[in-house]
Amino acid sequence: METLSKTYFPELKDIEKAANRLKSVIANSPLSQNMTYSKKYKANVLLKREDLHNVRSYKIRGAYNKITSLSVNKKNKGIVCASAGNHAQGVAFSCNEKKIKGTIFMPTTTPQQKIDKVKWFGGIHVKLILFGDTFDDAKKESIKFSKDNNCTFIHPFDDPLIIEGQGTIGLEILNQTSKHIDYLFLPVGGGGLAAGVSEVFKKLSPKTKIIGAEPEGAPSMYQSLKSNTLVSLDKLNPFVDGAAVKKVGTLNFEICKTNLDDMLLVKEGALCSEILELYNKDAIVVEPAGALSISALDQYKNEIIGKNVVCIVSGSNNDITRMEEIKEKALLYNGLKHYFLVKFPQRSGALREFVVNILGKDDDITHFEYTKKNYKEKGSAVVGLEIKNEKSLEKLIQKMKLNGFYGEYLNNKPILLETLV
Repeated sequence: METLSKTYFPELKDIEKAANRLKSVIANSPLSQNMTYSKKYKANVLLKREDLHNVRSYKIRGAYNKITSLSVNKKNKGIVCASAGNHAQGVAFSCNEKKIKGTIFMPTTTPQQKIDKVKWFGGIHVKLILFGDTFDDAKKESIKFSKDNNCTFIHPFDDPLIIEGQGTIGLEILNQTSKHIDYLFLPVGGGGLAAGVSEVFKKLSPKTKIIGAEPEGAPSMYQSLKSNTLVSLDKLNPFVDGAAVKKVGTLNFEICKTNLDDMLLVKEGALCSEILELYNKDAIVVEPAGALSISALDQYKNEIIGKNVVCIVSGSNNDITRMEEIKEKALLYNGLKHYFLVKFPQRSGALREFVVNILGKDDDITHFEYTKKNYKEKGSAVVGLEIKNEKSLEKLIQKMKLNGFYGEYLNNKPILLETLV
């Protein structure tokens, strides 16, 4: 934890200047009603589609605003940044657009899709370096690089010009609808978007309730607000790579502490379920961080009935190779995928007996790992089952126990499950 000494709140005039700078490189992202969620929550749910920018996220706003504001001398010396992906694309685009030399540090765990896009947007003007396992690892190395090479570090969120660039989203939202917005749900990673947008709303739409949404595995803003001081997490889950930071911005924390009406944590499985639902029902592709605001709606389902609600969809840079993992996490979260250690008698026909006597007509074996060992009466198999109704699990377990197949339920033993599957 650390003590804060400086408080900064962006001025509307500076956010408006940022909006003017951005006119040449981005168009206003759409704000449109989503019928699926409007019907589900009995509210007027509008999605602010920041995923539709050419870099597929809102990060272009802050990056371009910061880089174009640099002095000629600083531009000539080049810039450096660290990013889990989206900020890197905004910086790469800006460097290419302004013909500025840029060095970008990204974690080695960054999805390949984001790595490829950074290289594509940056072209010959950008050098990409993969370093460390997390954003914070890459950030430390990039700051060292900036000092060693006397070039400007472009922070992904804790910088006034970055915050003001992200704040232009708020101006757009309020210009795109004449209806009063009762609730605004926005994603929180380092806090740049939340700080900029919330300040616009507090000045121009003060009665709007502003709700932040953060991944449960990276609750840096949640813990900071709860402790009323800036907290650095000891560890985090990097699955929601676009919003997984150990410590939010110092400037952003002070703004969010004043402006946010609530701060919610969203479970990983809930995010994955939302990603699949958005794709299957509305053909909208989002990354995990992009689903944060929408996934948080369920926690406010009673409060938002009959209200005008805006959710900021922050990005769509999702690697297609992650979809199997996302589907798996969604099924586990919704109680439709279950793993067991199953004890099979060491004789012919045991598997057939399990299928016929234990499984229901809608149950499916999705994972099976077994080696026959003749010197034992029974052998254990790791079995994954997908069911159609979560309520049928109890009956399934009862049948397994009654017929002597039950060994152990693995879903509630994540470390063991991760080791075996």
